Amino acid sequence: MRFLVLILFSSLLPLSCDRSTNEMASLDPFEQNVKLGRGINLGNTLEGPAEGDWGMEIQEEWFSLVKGAGFNSIRIPIRWSAHTFNEAPYTIDEAFFEQIDWVIEQALLNNLMVIINMHHYKELFVAPAQETQKFLSIWGQISLRYKDQPREVLFEILNEPNGALTAELWNELLPKALDKIRATNQNRTVVIGAAEWGGVPGLLKLDIPEDENLIVTVHYYQPFQFTHQGAGWVKADADAWLGTTWDGAPEEVAAVENHFQTIVDWGKERNVPINIGEFGAFSKADSESRARWTEAIVRFALENNMSYHYWEFASGFGIFNPNTGAWDQELLRALTETE
Repeated sequence: MRFLVLILFSSLLPLSCDRSTNEMASLDPFEQNVKLGRGINLGNTLEGPAEGDWGMEIQEEWFSLVKGAGFNSIRIPIRWSAHTFNEAPYTIDEAFFEQIDWVIEQALLNNLMVIINMHHYKELFVAPAQETQKFLSIWGQISLRYKDQPREVLFEILNEPNGALTAELWNELLPKALDKIRATNQNRTVVIGAAEWGGVPGLLKLDIPEDENLIVTVHYYQPFQFTHQGAGWVKADADAWLGTTWDGAPEEVAAVENHFQTIVDWGKERNVPINIGEFGAFSKADSESRARWTEAIVRFALENNMSYHYWEFASGFGIFNPNTGAWDQELLRALTETE
């Protein structure tokens, strides 16, 4: 089936490419951000060491399910570094590239905008200097391969820079990566995030490169002891947080509102659109609290003209059960019906 879809899509590609080249000449990132609208991450799939290692493989029907549920876009976390040779010229595995081709095509066939990012590049976070050339080479290859994709395809340069890739070093590396993209994608909308795990503290240290077609993404998981209670990968004893609720009390709502106001003010000062690229509460929190918190985040995002991508579709934070084919109706309502 994937092979047949690739053939059919390829037969339409020259027309799509010509049209997209003209359409992208005058892209407005604020308009692009509006079109991203309500979105979701297809997480725990392609950002694992290999697809399926974390129990999830992207299914063709997911795209129509996401679109039918009321979402406008998807974000695809991708661990490119695990599928790239370690020696120059750092070639990306062709079979993996074809897998990403298929994901992009499925999104477009279902009228979903799609963000492809670089996720879990752990080596870069440990040794930035040693990994810089590989990082830039990967973006050069991605950009060349997808230069003729339509405006509905966005690039996100790096998910959650952290560790030895400090805010200062990230501010030096970010424009170099953007230059790699602009060499072949002059008008592509590019998403950039901050160091220190992409949250509000890192945002305040982010220097924006001079560019007219950027969206800034922020990740939001506060209060952390609520959103990550029982999460086994957290270094702290997350089991000690089990039972933490989010009741929507005035002080809880005010804390979120204050964080969002910081983001809003930062964006307005720099005249850039904002995307909440990740937010979510782990499934070990009670369902009612998860729904209340999610609704609050969505409301603040919409009130401030932000697009958003919930983390994530069908795993530990998910809103869809792939085994039963059932949605978490309260979470789905919060994400798609909140005004």
